[in-house]
Amino acid sequence: MSVAIIIILFLVTLFVAIYLHELGHFIASKRAGVKVEEFGIGLPPRIFGIKRGETIYSLNAIPIGAFVRAAGENDPTVPRSLAGKGPWTRLGIYAAGPLVNVFLAFVLLSAFLALPYSFITGNGLMVHSVAVNSSAEEAGIEPGDIILSVDGQPVHRWGDMQDMVNSAEEGAQVTLLLSRNGHEVQATVKPKLDPELQRRIIGVLLCWNMLTQVDESSPAYEAGIRTGDTILSIDGQPVYNDESMSSALRSVAEGEEIKLVLLPSGETQETKEISLMQSGSGTLPGVELRWVDGAHTEQERQPVSRAVYSGARYIIYMPVLIVEAIPTIIRRPDLALIGPIGAGQLTVEVVRSSGFSNILFMGGIISLGLGIFNLFPVPPLDGGGMLVALIEGFRHGRRLSPRKVRLAHYIGTAFLITLMVLVMFSDLYRLISGGGFGL
Repeated sequence: MSVAIIIILFLVTLFVAIYLHELGHFIASKRAGVKVEEFGIGLPPRIFGIKRGETIYSLNAIPIGAFVRAAGENDPTVPRSLAGKGPWTRLGIYAAGPLVNVFLAFVLLSAFLALPYSFITGNGLMVHSVAVNSSAEEAGIEPGDIILSVDGQPVHRWGDMQDMVNSAEEGAQVTLLLSRNGHEVQATVKPKLDPELQRRIIGVLLCWNMLTQVDESSPAYEAGIRTGDTILSIDGQPVYNDESMSSALRSVAEGEEIKLVLLPSGETQETKEISLMQSGSGTLPGVELRWVDGAHTEQERQPVSRAVYSGARYIIYMPVLIVEAIPTIIRRPDLALIGPIGAGQLTVEVVRSSGFSNILFMGGIISLGLGIFNLFPVPPLDGGGMLVALIEGFRHGRRLSPRKVRLAHYIGTAFLITLMVLVMFSDLYRLISGGGFGL
């Protein structure tokens, strides 16, 4: 699928998420008896508008989202104003937009999970690296080993390995059957609980291939490819066997630049991206790889009930995932905090590397992110209005000082503008410099 089509689909998805967000506020306001003066698609200046009843429905020149303009948003003296409603009513109106986004995310994620999806499977899993002081290191497991089975049960997918290791009883040992240099060996490991992942691990990073030789005179070596590295993707296409690599290489015309995403040798889990000129041979000259035997893609579909359960579970556990991601956000804010430009680039990478159906997944993530962002208790976000309403509710309707509320709006607006500028600069720099998200 072309980049242009993916970008158009992303813009449509973003528009729908923002439009439904504002529609939630609109419906909640109407039901609460608040006078809605205008419901606009896009941002002013206005192109034209049609008045129906007391509301103007407008189409505006800047094609970004939508807006709702309620009467007396900050003036309780205006008849049927938003500010004139009780705190709990205002709380519901402010919450309606984010809740619509959360519901939309649930629908899109459930639909995505109900569709057939592709996964890679093979006759075992290759060890890319072994963590220091881990159970795997203590058992003598080495990079390049292929794990064939766990306690006699064959492993074919990464999920198989995770499930088998995590299901082991606390303190129990598991036996791995390994293929090492053409010979089968056994290793006994004791899985340890990882407090961050909240599951048991043995300390290995898995892959489907490993570079066994890189000629020092080859373009690959000059570009930074080394023995022990793993090729994850070529020009956005996942690489898991000889055929997939040749197909990815042949998709780029001779003399054009190809981008490879690598997992470098060693303990690091940080991917790196390098560029090479396509030779037209369908291979990487001067490079030899070792693959997991029989690695290929298959398709699977979840039952609708399971997909709905998984979609809801994802929504429920999102706050936990955000908290767990805080160390990553601090370490790599350029990848963790993204705006519309970064979200568009990420959508392009995900759809190109994982297939068209992932537009539903990204739509769900975008809608969920929009809803969660608006729930932050910072004026003028919905969460800021909810916080004011909540405080006044516990004060039995007694209003906060208008001057303090205005000051909070000024500070919050300045903070959000600064954050948006920094995020946009980061997104633009990543895009212009040719960086990506490593997919």
